[in-house]
Amino acid sequence: MANVQRYDPFEDLLGDFFKGFLVRPVGTSEPTSVAQRVKVEVSEQDKAYKVHAELPGVKREDIHVEIDGDQVAISAEIKQEKDVKEGERVVHSERYYGKVSRAFRLGQDIDEAGAVAKYNDGVLELTLPKKTAASRKQITIS
Repeated sequence: MANVQRYDPFEDLLGDFFKGFLVRPVGTSEPTSVAQRVKVEVSEQDKAYKVHAELPGVKREDIHVEIDGDQVAISAEIKQEKDVKEGERVVHSERYYGKVSRAFRLGQDIDEAGAVAKYNDGVLELTLPKKTAASRKQITIS
């Protein structure tokens, strides 16, 4: 579960600009099929969290969401479906095929029973209701 990845702030800012500039990625020592990160947007409401995750090219049945307390894990598999016709060859491809995942913690435990997931146009939308905190009771000592 613990995929440790080095965070590079310049990769987020400039990585997409330079990738594909000269047909192959520039400034990277990795092969052209660099694993992509699942990009998420998390917003908080009074009683729930809303998560939008970009998963383009993924089929609904290949997406998995796991909730454990306040941790959310999203994983998916992008399968390569070859559609190369006879006499045709792929000259360059920047598409990624394989497994992608993302895990993050929220500020409060999630009510798994009330969680709702929708997938439309390559965007996974999760509505994750917050668990109600157990009410504290002050006990008087006699």
